Amino acid sequence: MKLLFVHQNFPGQFLHLAPEMQRRGHDVRAVCDAVNNCPPLVPLSRYSFRPQPVDPAATRLGRTYTMTSDRGVVVARHCRSLRERGYVPDVILGHSGWGETLFLKEVWPEARLLVYSEFYYQGRGADAGFDPEFQNAGFDQVMIAQGRAAYQAQAVVHADCGLTPTRWQASTHPPLLRQNLEVIFDGVDCNRLTPNPAASFSLPNGRVLKVGDEVLTFVNRNLEPYRGYHIFMRALPAVLAARPEAQVVIVGGDETSYGQPPKQGGKWKDVILNEVRDRLDLTRVHFTGKVPYDRLVNLIHVSRVHAYLTYPFVLSWSMVEAMAAGALVIGSRTPPVQEMIEDGVTGRLVDFFDVDGWSAALIDALARPEAYLSMRKAARAMVRANYDLRSICLPRQIDLLTRLERGWHTASRPMAQEAPAT
Repeated sequence: MKLLFVHQNFPGQFLHLAPEMQRRGHDVRAVCDAVNNCPPLVPLSRYSFRPQPVDPAATRLGRTYTMTSDRGVVVARHCRSLRERGYVPDVILGHSGWGETLFLKEVWPEARLLVYSEFYYQGRGADAGFDPEFQNAGFDQVMIAQGRAAYQAQAVVHADCGLTPTRWQASTHPPLLRQNLEVIFDGVDCNRLTPNPAASFSLPNGRVLKVGDEVLTFVNRNLEPYRGYHIFMRALPAVLAARPEAQVVIVGGDETSYGQPPKQGGKWKDVILNEVRDRLDLTRVHFTGKVPYDRLVNLIHVSRVHAYLTYPFVLSWSMVEAMAAGALVIGSRTPPVQEMIEDGVTGRLVDFFDVDGWSAALIDALARPEAYLSMRKAARAMVRANYDLRSICLPRQIDLLTRLERGWHTASRPMAQEAPAT
């Protein structure tokens, strides 16, 4: 099979699939943005995209489509040069989030196109307007959010099939598009994440945390409202007051991945920290920034309680990885989390905005670790049975690529037909 991956930040979600297909003897290549400095897991071809400034007043609702389609044009021209040199893939797998796949069928109409469509913007019912503290909830914002989905719809319509990681994320797509989606999670390596009683984690101040210590963790790519950083920080004063031995480790950068930066300027990390700083014992709150994956795994292994919050949006790998490692996860009662955590069985759920509820749940879990051992074991068993990389997810992904290469177009995909019960 000639297989082409397209992702501006390659490998992204294809970290395991691309090298595995190459290991199996397939001709695997990838196209990514020239600013991406990723290691060449497979042969890479880089395009150069310099977005032009977009005047919001002139483009109104079309500004997102303008930016994404401009990138799509650049990628299509780059890929056309590959075709002119004789390269024609059998299957293309590209992320639809930046417009890169929009015109690839015009370059290679004979190729099968699989788009990774992980989320579909909505005016209501998902992330838009969820948090009135930081989001406008007026009708204009509803139209803006819904209008952003134009390029996403085009991407799925022109593809042979769409791929999305969870049932809830599939459910954000309109019914007509949902019919063309296959639901397969990206996968977590349960063998690598096996609980390690000898694990340790060194803090920035030199202290070493070990399994059995009273450790509370919070992990995200960046510290921002979309991932509940503000709620977690507001819950901390009560937690630290009630648990004088607790150590809090917060992993994440200070950029903005989702939503808008603070209107008052600065970084979300500092804006929220400054709000509660005078009520925190900062000698026990440790900000590590972003950490290498091996250190992250060690941190999860020493964590007594792992807090995870998110708007109704894309689910983070870190939450499922924490469950796979046998950590106790207390998560927000929002649809992406509810698909993974059954309250009282595989973890605990707390209403996203209930600061007092978060404090109480975290305090109890830190104080009574033995009461939550069955949940930790159940969580790891659930992830291994349903989301393990090697035994479940990679085989399903490879099977999908194989069926596409053989000319398969449509099939019954019941997992994508409706959102899970919550």
